[in-house]
Amino acid sequence: QLQLVESGGGLVQPGGSLRLSCAASGFSLDYYAVGWFRQAPGKEREGVSCISRSGSSTNYADSVKGRFTISRDNAKNTVYLQMNSLKPEDTAVYYCAARRYSGSAYYGCRTAAEYDYWGQGTQVTVSS
Repeated sequence: QLQLVESGGGLVQPGGSLRLSCAASGFSLDYYAVGWFRQAPGKEREGVSCISRSGSSTNYADSVKGRFTISRDNAKNTVYLQMNSLKPEDTAVYYCAARRYSGSAYYGCRTAAEYDYWGQGTQVTVSS
């Protein structure tokens, strides 16, 4: 069964940190860009960050630049999102997704519709 599984969410105080993990099973992430998306109640899903197959290229939404870091460990078939200096407005369900591409056709995060596999999501709540 091909799936992505997120973990690492939880409740954290403003200014705190969390590290989300996105583990793939049933397929190799080596051929896929991976993106993190989030959706807060009553809001549309938004892209947070993405990373190329090799990890050499990364992209971030302006709202998280300088606070979040995406990375990957292809040997572990896992992508991470380190979130520091968390704010209440970061509260959302966070999803990871994988998008297959060939050659050098990374072209950044792309739209959510272009992703092939999605995880079930993990809740992140930032509150005092």
